[in-house]
Amino acid sequence: MHLWVAVSHHGLGHLAQVAPVLNRLAVLRPELRFSLYSALPRAVLAARIAPPFDQICEPADCGMAMHDALRVDRAASLACYRAFHRDWPQRLAAEAARLRALAVDAVLSDVAYLPLAAAQHSGLPSAAMCSLNWADIAEAYLGQLAEMAEPLAQMRTAYRAADLFLRLEPAMPMADLANAVAVPPVAGRGQPRGAELRARLNVPADQRLVLLAMGGIGYACTLAAWPHARGITWLAPAAWCQDHADCMAIETLGWPFLDLLASVDALVSKPGYGSFVEAVLQGVPVLYLDRPDWPESPYLKAWLHAQGRALQIEEAELNGLDLVEKLNEVWGLPARPTPPADGVEQAVAYLLKWLA
Repeated sequence: MHLWVAVSHHGLGHLAQVAPVLNRLAVLRPELRFSLYSALPRAVLAARIAPPFDQICEPADCGMAMHDALRVDRAASLACYRAFHRDWPQRLAAEAARLRALAVDAVLSDVAYLPLAAAQHSGLPSAAMCSLNWADIAEAYLGQLAEMAEPLAQMRTAYRAADLFLRLEPAMPMADLANAVAVPPVAGRGQPRGAELRARLNVPADQRLVLLAMGGIGYACTLAAWPHARGITWLAPAAWCQDHADCMAIETLGWPFLDLLASVDALVSKPGYGSFVEAVLQGVPVLYLDRPDWPESPYLKAWLHAQGRALQIEEAELNGLDLVEKLNEVWGLPARPTPPADGVEQAVAYLLKWLA
């Protein structure tokens, strides 16, 4: 069976949801053939997805254009949706023809709507899986514009017509989707290798390791002026470290991100499904910069504070001294039991039934 898997390239959260599910599907159904439809680089996909796959390296959707990891570019987003929906019937027909030409048997999307619509146009099984959908997100930023009425209707039609929509907690409500099924959090798990990492960094066994990671969308930050923080080593993108004596560039380690996350004492990030869920399931405290206008943020934050140890910080506090104070505060919060991590198994069970 040939499964066409569309993965939104808006950051890395969609890949973080898809990868553990595909990895488990491949174990249980080794005859499955995967084709990934995503503009994410192949190396990024391969770092998370274990079974072999083909790739169509094209954007499967618009998502939202971003100024940086925290701020949406509304003008660029509108321009993308205008172009994407300008000739919708022709685009839909061409996508359906591609599915037929490649002998696709079923379409799974996280969470592009064009592949779902093309599958429905071709009479193929279609399923969606995500904590959000792009119709709700686009409507929040662009829904007041009359020209978006038709694109939004086309998006919602594709989501509603899917055979099922696995709504991965923590999720937006998506109350208009009668095909939605709630599934517990889905995330990959890393190997805790803290002692090995400290030996690699040549730091004491009691040194605190703090990971600075804003996901797959760029964010400008530099540690150049940060003072020395006794007892803390920062792990950050090379562009952030700026030869700071206490900072190690993540790229030089060559570690899988999940292993790195499982081996540190705290994560500094922003609201995102992958970052929050992976951190909580591995018992890692979180400091985060808010994305106050991102419609998914309230649901992610509520779950994070209910299930893990976390504090919100301001951008002005991303300066070393204030950050250390906040880290000490979050480390002082009482530990919580790790929530059940059976979301992958439940999602796979639904998909196996669907594929059958």
